[in-house]
Amino acid sequence: MELGNISKPTYGPGPEAPGSSTPGLVTMAHGFLRLVQPNPLPVVLCCFSFFLSQLLLYELGFLVCVAIGVLLIILVPLVGCCFCCCRC
Repeated sequence: MELGNISKPTYGPGPEAPGSSTPGLVTMAHGFLRLVQPNPLPVVLCCFSFFLSQLLLYELGFLVCVAIGVLLIILVPLVGCCFCCCRC
């Protein structure tokens, strides 16, 4: 068994991401995440209120998505009920 040069080892290529059968969906998901959360996580911990405001700004995209989702969850059944009950 040959060990090779131990003082200067040679390394192969690093680990690669597994291949996907749906590269279009992967690209779309990464594009959505970059759109919703473009800023890095704030690490300033000088005072709690400043950190909380920065954290809310960091999560603003997700908060907007949640608000739209809750609005649709409430609005779609309500409109459907109106169409079903009030067929004028």
